[in-house]
Amino acid sequence: MERDTEIELARQLMAGEPAAFDRFVEHFRAKVFHYSWLMCRNREDAEEVTQETMLNVFENFDHLRQPERIRPWVFQIAKNACLMKRRKSVFAPSKELSLDQFLPTMDHAGGPGKLQIADWSRLPDDRMLQSELKEVLERAMAELPENYRPVILLRDVEELSTIETAQILDLTEDVVKTRLHRARLAVRQELDEYLRTKPTRGK
Repeated sequence: MERDTEIELARQLMAGEPAAFDRFVEHFRAKVFHYSWLMCRNREDAEEVTQETMLNVFENFDHLRQPERIRPWVFQIAKNACLMKRRKSVFAPSKELSLDQFLPTMDHAGGPGKLQIADWSRLPDDRMLQSELKEVLERAMAELPENYRPVILLRDVEELSTIETAQILDLTEDVVKTRLHRARLAVRQELDEYLRTKPTRGK
């Protein structure tokens, strides 16, 4: 339903309906900011990227030929704006960590270690803990190496398809699938460590 709303907003803007402008900004601004914040890892940079993205969207809206592609088109612009900001930002990390640092280590036989997953169903149904879990999830994604972070954001947060993600990031579909799988493992590892420290129901 959300994608349908976006497509309809794009059609209304193409038709020149003034009221569609505010609705479009309201819908996409928060999404672009969330993406930019996790990519740039700095609120000020993310706000500037969001503002620049919205400006570029409207300056180039006449280049959009297919309303059905409005979401990937917006995030293509956001990705480019974020890359430019990170190159100039004093907050950009001087060194990217390897994803291997987030994944399970080798087992005693020298093979890849198995990811031990805690029982998520035993997590207390508490709003504060759910809020904490969201923070842990976002921090885990923000700490991923830059090559992996946009893949999981576009695929799992923005729910773009593998093809759309590949086009936005200039990657092959196979590379997107591989990076997504490894990024999910790394994020789940972080979530698992958090869940293991939480009290279970009935205790």
